[in-house]
Amino acid sequence: MRKHKGLKSAALALAAFALIASACGSDDEATEEVTEEVTEDTEAATEEVTEETAAPLPGAGTLACMVTDTGGVDDKGFNQISYEGMKKAESELGVTIDLLESSSDADYAPNLQSFADKGCNITVTVGFLLGDATKAAAEANAGLSYAIVDFAYDPPVANARGLVFATDQPSFMAGYLSAAMSTTGVVGTYGGINIPPVTVFMEGFRKGVEYYNAQKGKTVKLLGWDGKDGTFAGNFESLDDGKNIAKSQADEGADIIFPVAGPVGLGSAQFALESGGKVKIIGVDVDMSKSNPDAAAVYIASVLKNIDAAVFAAIKDVVEGGTVTDNYVGTLANGGVGVAFTAVPADLQAEVEAIGKGIADGTIKL
Repeated sequence: MRKHKGLKSAALALAAFALIASACGSDDEATEEVTEEVTEDTEAATEEVTEETAAPLPGAGTLACMVTDTGGVDDKGFNQISYEGMKKAESELGVTIDLLESSSDADYAPNLQSFADKGCNITVTVGFLLGDATKAAAEANAGLSYAIVDFAYDPPVANARGLVFATDQPSFMAGYLSAAMSTTGVVGTYGGINIPPVTVFMEGFRKGVEYYNAQKGKTVKLLGWDGKDGTFAGNFESLDDGKNIAKSQADEGADIIFPVAGPVGLGSAQFALESGGKVKIIGVDVDMSKSNPDAAAVYIASVLKNIDAAVFAAIKDVVEGGTVTDNYVGTLANGGVGVAFTAVPADLQAEVEAIGKGIADGTIKL
């Protein structure tokens, strides 16, 4: 390890010169100038030594890669928050990261093959729809590790870790608060595509509305999901679809809408903004009042899926142990899911938070 002895010697020599100048009765101003120069040179030398001798981060030499779903890495939702976990691993663990965005499902396998060819130590895939492609890549590349958001394999794939989330729990809380805040007695939800990681949100929301009705003796109506089937955009990309579905539900009386549809939900937020406050939105995956600031005023709360923490943990496992570990399940109890309150009355927020604690400790059953 290099110590930069020459730099240290130069700094000491300059310091000695300053002392001699002072002892010989040199002009005070000249002495101060020399002292300032010595201080600056010494600090610069110290910084250079520190930079050269600092221990490397544990992930140096590890290549962590990500394949997004079709929403893109800037979807203000689950692709984006997944990538934030990658960036955290880059800054805190020192891994090198790489990214490929999928324009369609036809891109999944080629993107995964590209990263296998590069020898990515771990490849994170984002979304249920990448399940088959990720499994095929993992089985073909036993020496590499994989992690997939919103999918868990049964039976398990040894080198592929599932990152799944009990999003019905915070969605139940959101359904309760939406029913409580509705002034029309009608709320709505809809999904992007009819797949389990979407419908689990919608079902939790439905149960939360029902729980409110049972607790308060009310009859708040839910549009868009009946427990078995409901309204779906058929995609995760079209903002126009989001606007049209929100308008349709608003026409039926819904004044609070919960889109579980990635960027499609941004269209619903735009509709709500244009409604002049008549319609409010529950955000999904991230705190949408922050990730979509142009429409922050329409969000009363957001259901959180803390994917970034799960992605970071999967990468950390590979850095520390060389491979992925068992599936991860995010819950209210372990902080993997939650609710961000944006414009909820304090007394109702406290009531909903108490419900969350009941779900976490098992006293409230979903």
